[in-house]
Amino acid sequence: MKRYFLSLIAVLLLLIVTSCTPQDKSSNQNEEKSNIQGNNKQENIQEKSTVTKPDTKSDGANTGPFHHMDYKAKAAPKFSADELAKNPEGDWLTNGGDLSNSRYSPMDSINTSNVKNLKVEWVTSLGSGFEFKYSGEATPIVYDGVMFTITGANHIQALDAKTGKMIWEYNAKLPEELNTVCCGWTSRGVALGDGKVFVGLLDARLIALDQKTGDLVWETRVDDWEKGYTITSAPLYYDGKVYTGVAGGEYGIKGHLAAYDSGHGKEVWRKFTLPAQGEKGSETWPKDSDNMLRGGAPVWQTPAVDPELNMIYFSTGNTSPDLDGSNREGDNLYANSVMALDADTGEYKWHFQEVHHDIWDLDPANPVVLFDVEMKGKLRKGIVQAGKTGWLYILDRTNGEPLIGIEEKPVPQNEKQKTSPTQPIPIGDAFVPQTVTDEDVKRDLPKEFKGEYGDIFTPFWDKPVTLKPSPQGGANWPPSAYNPNTEYFYVLGNDNYFAYAHYGEDEEDKFEEGKEYIGSVWQPVEKSPSRGTVTAMDIKTNKIVWQKNWDTIAYSGILTTKGNLVFTGHNDGRIIAYNATNGDEIWDFKMDAGANAPPITYEIDGKQYISIYAAGNTLAGTKHGDKIYTFSLEGKYGSLDDIPKDQINTSPVKHKAAKNEKDQKGPDKKVAANDGKTIYKNNCLACHGAEGAGGHNGPNLQETEMDLDAVIKQVNKGSGSMPPFEQTLSKDEIQSVAEYVKSLSKK
Repeated sequence: MKRYFLSLIAVLLLLIVTSCTPQDKSSNQNEEKSNIQGNNKQENIQEKSTVTKPDTKSDGANTGPFHHMDYKAKAAPKFSADELAKNPEGDWLTNGGDLSNSRYSPMDSINTSNVKNLKVEWVTSLGSGFEFKYSGEATPIVYDGVMFTITGANHIQALDAKTGKMIWEYNAKLPEELNTVCCGWTSRGVALGDGKVFVGLLDARLIALDQKTGDLVWETRVDDWEKGYTITSAPLYYDGKVYTGVAGGEYGIKGHLAAYDSGHGKEVWRKFTLPAQGEKGSETWPKDSDNMLRGGAPVWQTPAVDPELNMIYFSTGNTSPDLDGSNREGDNLYANSVMALDADTGEYKWHFQEVHHDIWDLDPANPVVLFDVEMKGKLRKGIVQAGKTGWLYILDRTNGEPLIGIEEKPVPQNEKQKTSPTQPIPIGDAFVPQTVTDEDVKRDLPKEFKGEYGDIFTPFWDKPVTLKPSPQGGANWPPSAYNPNTEYFYVLGNDNYFAYAHYGEDEEDKFEEGKEYIGSVWQPVEKSPSRGTVTAMDIKTNKIVWQKNWDTIAYSGILTTKGNLVFTGHNDGRIIAYNATNGDEIWDFKMDAGANAPPITYEIDGKQYISIYAAGNTLAGTKHGDKIYTFSLEGKYGSLDDIPKDQINTSPVKHKAAKNEKDQKGPDKKVAANDGKTIYKNNCLACHGAEGAGGHNGPNLQETEMDLDAVIKQVNKGSGSMPPFEQTLSKDEIQSVAEYVKSLSKK
């Protein structure tokens, strides 16, 4: 009888526990109405953003987290504003290191005197993201001895930050048919707080995982990827809310930033970056048009927060159609702008537009950085954004007014493009060239080049015009950093040649929901060089202090420390350390794939570590891989050849790491060798665009005449910024994709 009652009690307890799971709580709360604030009266946002009960059978569902080892670290609390705002001394709690996105650490155990002694402490092969369509751009988060990161294939991992051994892994299972990605499949990181890991997925879902197990706690549909909405940025956790924006400016979306309750994923507020008719800013668009419903202005990066002012800051992306201004007369707010909102409600506070009526894709993709500095005897609250234009926009973050002068100056005009008569020109130095000179043409461009060329803000129409900076920048997405000791701002820049020309077609006939919508032709000038810069700018004068010039684009991100160091990654696989004061290069280590993600630093048991994800990048055209490298002064391995293969941690789940360079297919379903279109989508689309119509880094294949043998050779060997595929595709796959590429020229 006693055993019977004990069994009955156990059953009752089990029923009580299973009826109170987070999943059921999330499902019940989904029936409540959202508290929507901001300019969102035009749409039923509840249809856009829905919290769903975790369902392992649903589309895009988790295949089940892999638990590799016991998790003994403590759960992340509801971090206070002070904890998140201070510079990272031990843990690395946010994507930018702190709420200011400063990417500065006050740790100095590693410094200019001993950085040459850095060696590899551990290496972990994450086991996904090998195909060329994936890019490794993530900044890891570190808390209480555990690192949280994500691959370009949207696999999320928790690692022991001392050893690199995998604790758990979650496969988000992106839809295989996902095709509304402008710039390669990627994720720039995760967020942490309230015992959860928060992730914005490429298919426009926002999810929360249990920090200790990797189990799905809640899932929210932010928007529809089929309509062009994607999420590439890392979310931000702050004050019990998770903030995320949406990408997709090339697809005619309506940009927005939104806040979600960290406990259950319900939307708290959503602020559209395009004004409704009658709202402030709507006067900068044509009257009675629908441009503001599909005008772009996405949010590409993780915001920053000033808890004292209770403002959240970010910049907005390009207009839609991106390169055609003929039917959107006006400045087109709030595209191409730095914006400040109330962090609690999403209420508009101020904005500053960097490029009026943009027709060049010169939108600000670099994360904003907050800083405090004394200017003219007064402590100023600043915010700086590094533009694709090649200028820093240095503003007062209390009101958006320039801290260093920015002047409206006349620029060249084109009546058909409805160009703005003036553009804001910052006082100070540009960190990349902004003019194509006669000397440039003679030195860099092919002899057969006969096109027109100009400088920043030169308009174009039916004749191709070659300009600088290009859509790659200036500064692109790779995060910048600010060091309060040197009072220098460190930024990566790109310097290459792009040509623009108008379609000559009615743009109204071209818009189709979920299809690329840029309005004109753009492409890099073939056989021309691409260069990069690493620059230290004086935050008080906006002048260059030192600059390093590379013979390739700079496409990774920056970390700076109290040890007077600047760390960054190079396309050739090196992580490099510079002296933060004078720019001297004082250490490097070459890894097995392109170093195209920002480095971080953290400390455990008094030991400082430097860590970076080296997995390559589609738009940078770099070698792909899947590894996180972590260094310390007590590390054992001084070169890649020194690392024993059995000392590399690997993912123990079925999508194993590549055994060699030819086995880089990752976890995706096997593609038939004769399916040229799918092979093209997985390897070529980001650079060359859908159906070869032009992407972000490659020529328009519909206008390129090449015989089949020439295409096969090009795919095999690569050239310029295009990498060779002979090590990643089979002969049959190369034959098939070459035949598909050849067929595109008939269009």
